[in-house]
Amino acid sequence: MNEPVLNKEQRVMRMMRKVLGEVIKDVTPRPGYPHPLKPDTIEMVRECFALISARERELAEETGLEMNERPHYKDEALDTHAVPVDNIPRIRKKNPD
Repeated sequence: MNEPVLNKEQRVMRMMRKVLGEVIKDVTPRPGYPHPLKPDTIEMVRECFALISARERELAEETGLEMNERPHYKDEALDTHAVPVDNIPRIRKKNPD
């Protein structure tokens, strides 16, 4: 998969989103345990994700990149299937002679 060359701001936005996501994963408690973050902090994190997403969308529009990338599981069925060329029957043309 060829990844387009990103400018510095796009790389910063991508890294901020990844780091913020990892921090959230690290501080998310198990079910039944109290959350270590205050509700106001959680709301600010949501707003940060929204701002990062909006700026990434603006940058993608400016550079002509598409924002239709979606994560996929490794075992998820693909939309496309490879067909071996050996299984395609040949059509022989008749000679007009």
